[in-house]
Amino acid sequence: MQIGPYIFKNNLVLAPMAGVTDRPFRQLCKEMGAGMAVSEMISSNSLLWGSEKTQRRANHDGETEPRCVQIAGADPQLMELAAQYNVENGAQIIDINMGCPAKKVCKVMAGSALLKDETLVGKILEAVVKAVEVPVTLKIRTGWDKQHRNGVRIAQIAEQSGIQALAVHGRTRACGFSGEAEYDTIAQIKATIKIPVIANGDIRSPEKAKYVLDYTGADAVMIGRAALGRPWIFREIDHYLKTGEKLPSPSITFIRDTLLAHINNLYQFYGEYTGVRMARKHLSWYSKGQPHGAVFRNTVNRVGSRLEQINLTQAFFAQLATAPFPTIPESKL
Repeated sequence: MQIGPYIFKNNLVLAPMAGVTDRPFRQLCKEMGAGMAVSEMISSNSLLWGSEKTQRRANHDGETEPRCVQIAGADPQLMELAAQYNVENGAQIIDINMGCPAKKVCKVMAGSALLKDETLVGKILEAVVKAVEVPVTLKIRTGWDKQHRNGVRIAQIAEQSGIQALAVHGRTRACGFSGEAEYDTIAQIKATIKIPVIANGDIRSPEKAKYVLDYTGADAVMIGRAALGRPWIFREIDHYLKTGEKLPSPSITFIRDTLLAHINNLYQFYGEYTGVRMARKHLSWYSKGQPHGAVFRNTVNRVGSRLEQINLTQAFFAQLATAPFPTIPESKL
């Protein structure tokens, strides 16, 4: 897949997820096989740009190129300024969020709420494309609700506005993350426009990734929640798409080493106090499905120091390495 001057090593993309796709996680997923990773959403409200949270979200130091930053907002001029600000700070691709279903985003008519106003969509896209010289991409849902699936029309507006790639989540705004993603609308979008289309939603296995690519004709797939606690899903999918064969499940030692390296990067990135708290969610995800995982989570999420987290994690995986209990298959999770 190619976006602007950037040719990716494969067609696997890490989805932007608030509170998750920080620099340590993006870099880890790229190392595990993701061809592209998108940053957490950055608001177009310039009053927030100086905040510690926003500065961290825009931090790409040492990250494998290209650096893709997602921005969100509902005002064309503010979005234009946000794009310029992030390009000046190292963004090489600007992604526009019109897919987030969160109430706090939609109540200010940003994210997927914008799908209600096709005229405004066009104004925002044209403003951002004209404001920067780097490629601009867009992430949407299939529509506002099941009665108003206007994803095809939004895709046409995007292509006409100069958007260079389009990611589509196979649910409407009203669906949130409930029910099953549908891929018919994505297939219709792919058949309608010529720019690359990235399919997103419920892609949790190598087989599902291949099915979605084949069914929709999409150029790439975007993985979100399935990568939580399982960043190696990218290399699993990549291997399967290239060979038709599945990689063996990762060993307990591999999972332990990946997790420890990940949380150590979080400590370095955030500092110990915040790093420990950011690590808690990842410790929970990595331990999902493992024997005695609930007891481990209940214990590790109560400690407040880096050393305690590491010691408990090492002890938990040492127990797993000698336990006779099998892990729960992913299909059962």
